[in-house]
Amino acid sequence: MTVPLTRTLYRTTAQADGGRTGTVVTDDGRLDVRLAPPRKKVPGTTNPEQLFAAGFAACFTSALAEVAAEFGADASAARVACEVQLGTTDTPAGYGLAVGLTVSLPGWRATDLLPLLHRADAVCPYSQAVRGNIEVTLHAVDAADSDADSSTDG
Repeated sequence: MTVPLTRTLYRTTAQADGGRTGTVVTDDGRLDVRLAPPRKKVPGTTNPEQLFAAGFAACFTSALAEVAAEFGADASAARVACEVQLGTTDTPAGYGLAVGLTVSLPGWRATDLLPLLHRADAVCPYSQAVRGNIEVTLHAVDAADSDADSSTDG
């Protein structure tokens, strides 16, 4: 189901030239990057998957802060890592993405944090945009163990 906007809060444009071996520039010029395919290590470049991961991580962090505030909690120190996987699928398109969001918040145990992640996932515009199209897995981790999964939910 398509959900139309009732009001535009922000608008931007990015122009890509040359695909995965070209450039991307935003309309204000604040983002101006050279691209290279994900598996090629070309100095000074990035790729669409990295840009998507950065945007999703930032957006989800903001959604988490909004949700935490509803519970009287401060999520300004939250750490959100977004892993984007590009792979093959058994679909006519042949390619697809999968996302894993790993979140820690100082002072919070992973098991207590997981319900906030589900609420943030419900309001995050990136989550809404991909819901039903790609796999998104939520991982809550204890702040001290930010590299080890303490609680996982998909």
